[in-house]
Amino acid sequence: MSGGAHILSIEQFHRDDIETLFITADRMEPYAQRRKMTRVLEGAILGNMFFEASTRTRISFGSAFNLLGGEVRESVGTESSSLVKGESLADTARVLSGYSDIICMRHPLEGSVAEFASASRVPVINGGDGSNEHPSQALLDLYTIQKEIMARGRTIDGLRIAMIGDLRYGRTVHSLCKLLCLYERVRVVLVSPRELAMPEQYVEALQTAGHHVTITEELESSISSVDIVYSTRIQEERFQDRQQADLYRGRFRLNQAIYTRHCEPNTVIMHPLPRDSRAEANELDRDLDQNPNLAIFRQTDNGLIVRMALFALILDVAGIFENYAQDVRWYNPRIG
Repeated sequence: MSGGAHILSIEQFHRDDIETLFITADRMEPYAQRRKMTRVLEGAILGNMFFEASTRTRISFGSAFNLLGGEVRESVGTESSSLVKGESLADTARVLSGYSDIICMRHPLEGSVAEFASASRVPVINGGDGSNEHPSQALLDLYTIQKEIMARGRTIDGLRIAMIGDLRYGRTVHSLCKLLCLYERVRVVLVSPRELAMPEQYVEALQTAGHHVTITEELESSISSVDIVYSTRIQEERFQDRQQADLYRGRFRLNQAIYTRHCEPNTVIMHPLPRDSRAEANELDRDLDQNPNLAIFRQTDNGLIVRMALFALILDVAGIFENYAQDVRWYNPRIG
């Protein structure tokens, strides 16, 4: 991963790129936790262009840039941009890349971020393009997986993971599958309704990489011998008729009783969030919130760290950001 590169797809990463990113992310931890601060990107501007709803991705990208000393300008929703007036993505890219040093973009259409990036004069990060990919989510997921299972004496090589829910439209699992192809001897269990099964291209990629893939609609037997349970939300916004999503909502619920009965004691529970906590869905029951193996909020914390590392590498300050370290002057509740 070279300085100035667009980040559009997991396919552009090699395993050594991932290792460099994760080493940089480890170095970012004290800055993300506000034990130190750095102003290495002072004067730089991030254009946060989110033409589809987002909470974690949008705010964590903005916070990550702020924590490196940069400033953030945002456009949220198509209706608040000139796209609603018929402006093309290419024209929008030419304009906004004149205002920014780097751009993060989310758009509801597959391939839209790549189209935007082709006309941009500055690096562009894909914050999610339709049901296609979500590269930074996959990177933070893998970083979380590595941290969680390393504490148990395991590595990503030989990982056992169950992906559960809407695997057809869930862009987070699409990108994660591509990322896992860089590793060895991974066992993947894909649990979904037949209509929401993982697209064949991702299954074939896993198999070509030499991984063992099981496809099933049975939840309880699928989570009995895995390191990671990765649950996903029904992507109702991807359905032409949103009422169709109700047919699948709540099919694969996980609660503490099911976890205790069927999972190994240290099985890690992950979810890209938001989890659907409505009664008819309740993918991850609130009674799991006290389970120490529920890693969903450690995932969000790791998202900040990984996105800081991405900015540092793309803008070529990974080797110098610590030279700009300063003491934090305000009360920090994370350290007392």
